[in-house]
Amino acid sequence: MAGFRSLARQVRDPRCDLALRRYSLRKCLERFAPYGHRATWDHLCSRAGFGPEDRSPDPVRLVAALDELEEARAVWLAYEVEFAERRKKEKHDGLRRPGTVDDWHRLTWGGFGVAWCDDPAVHPREPLAEVLRRLIAALEREPGSMCPVCGGVQLAWKYDLDHEPSAGPVCTDCGILVPRPVLTPEALADARRARVLVSA
Repeated sequence: MAGFRSLARQVRDPRCDLALRRYSLRKCLERFAPYGHRATWDHLCSRAGFGPEDRSPDPVRLVAALDELEEARAVWLAYEVEFAERRKKEKHDGLRRPGTVDDWHRLTWGGFGVAWCDDPAVHPREPLAEVLRRLIAALEREPGSMCPVCGGVQLAWKYDLDHEPSAGPVCTDCGILVPRPVLTPEALADARRARVLVSA
C-alpha cells in the first residue's frame, strides 16, 4: 500500500495519467484528512477551484490542492513529534496517567478527523494549515468558551456523528467538532443545552 509521500509524487508527476493523479490525491486523504475524507476533499476542491466530481481537473489545480494538504500535514506532524516528546518526559517524571488532551489526541493520531466536519459541505474556509495551527494553539492554552478555529460562540451538542467520539460540541459557524479539552466545563454545558433547545 502506497504511503502519503509516494501518492503525492504521483499527483505531481506529469507523466501519470490525469485520472491516476486525481485518484492519488484522493488516496492521500486516506492517510491525512483533518476534516474527515469527504469534507477535506470538498475543502481542497473549493480552495483549488475544481469540482469534487470533476474527473479531469486542471493538473495545476490538483497540485495546488496537494500543496495545501502537504503544508497542513507538516504542521500536524510537527505537533505529533512535540506531543510524543512531552508524553515521554511526563512518563519519565512519573506522570503515567494521560490527561484529556491525551485522550483526544489518541483518537486523532495521524491527523484523521482532527477537526472533524460531519457535514462534508460545511467546513472552515481558511487554509488547512492555518486551521490546524489555531487548533494546536488552543490545545496548548487554557480552555475557553468559543470555537478555536473560527472564534464562533454558537456551539451545539450533536449526536450520531460519523466519528469517534460520536457526540460532542459542534461549531454552528464552521462545522468542526470542537475538541472537548479546549472548552471549559461551562462551555460544554452550554453546548449541551443548545442541543436540547434545538431538538425541542
